[in-house]
Amino acid sequence: MAIDIGISSKDRKTIANHLSKLLADNYSLYLKTHSFHWNVTGPMFNSLHIMFETQYNELWLANDIIAERIRALDVMAPGSYSQFGKLTSIKEETGTPDWKEMVAQLVEGHESTARTARETIKVADKADDQPTADLATQRVEAHEKTAWMLRSLLK
Repeated sequence: MAIDIGISSKDRKTIANHLSKLLADNYSLYLKTHSFHWNVTGPMFNSLHIMFETQYNELWLANDIIAERIRALDVMAPGSYSQFGKLTSIKEETGTPDWKEMVAQLVEGHESTARTARETIKVADKADDQPTADLATQRVEAHEKTAWMLRSLLK
């Protein structure tokens, strides 16, 4: 059955492409945060272990919301590491940095993901796609707040 939600096929694909980048950033940031949760050491261990767990759980839930919006636009959501690797702006960490570097990398990741979400808002607004703009606005808020909280640990 053809989709007719008031957004052209071309616009839906453009929006879905931006949402796919947002999903890739969010998923990559989830994976990095979860890894840091497992591997953090040092005097901040307990605080960061708990903080990272809270953060990766929030990111995990957001992955589903983003992917389901892509599907609501009648586009297939990316779902493999190779797809995410091609779409993400998040730098992969293959080592185990100290806690300060972990926090700095997560600040950078949240700021980058917030920028990706802002670009998604622009595309959604242009196509009069309020649900996507709302979703992306909520992601900007979540990523900016998390970046602020993490950045505060480094002062």
